[in-house]
Amino acid sequence: MSDVNVLEAVVRTEFGKGAARRTRRAGNVPAVLYGHQSDPQHLAVNAQEFAAILRAHGTNAVLNLVIDGTPQLALTKSVVVHPIRRYIEHADLLIVKRGEKVTADVNIVVTGDAAAGTLVTQEATTVSIEAEALNIPESIEVSVEGAEEGTQITAADLSLPKGVELAVDPETLIVNVITAPVVEDPEADTTETSEAAEGDDAAEADAESAE
Repeated sequence: MSDVNVLEAVVRTEFGKGAARRTRRAGNVPAVLYGHQSDPQHLAVNAQEFAAILRAHGTNAVLNLVIDGTPQLALTKSVVVHPIRRYIEHADLLIVKRGEKVTADVNIVVTGDAAAGTLVTQEATTVSIEAEALNIPESIEVSVEGAEEGTQITAADLSLPKGVELAVDPETLIVNVITAPVVEDPEADTTETSEAAEGDDAAEADAESAE
């Protein structure tokens, strides 16, 4: 087994919210390993080591788990992060085998600058792809350099690495280039408002004089 992304794991025998909290207090992340028609395994992995792997390889990281001494290849399928304190609350891991193809959501990174006077809207931040478990790209780049108004980039237009295939409708809209909205000068509005107010004040003064 490769020594890349090796992560020690122990089998959890306690379940429920209370057990999960105790696992996290001990510096671990509660995780569930499933797939290949096997019974789900409830595990605990070191929180700092797991977080370091995710930072280095993204949320589709392939893990070389060592479960109580037994090696097992797994894909990080989903990660739940606390919305405020930002620690990892839970992870779902999927059993994989070398050479096996899996489906994963990969981040889309937009690069370049579109033509002047346009606005680039990213309609999708991820795209679902199918690839071998050990060859899932961390991200897929799409360039909008010089793109004119009306340019639309769909999933079919993405440049995918060798061995990677789309797992979504090819017509899925990824990027849309539109005309940039005109921003009105707020100072002009303020001036017009002030002038209107001064006019109202003058009219009121004339009315009072007439009375």
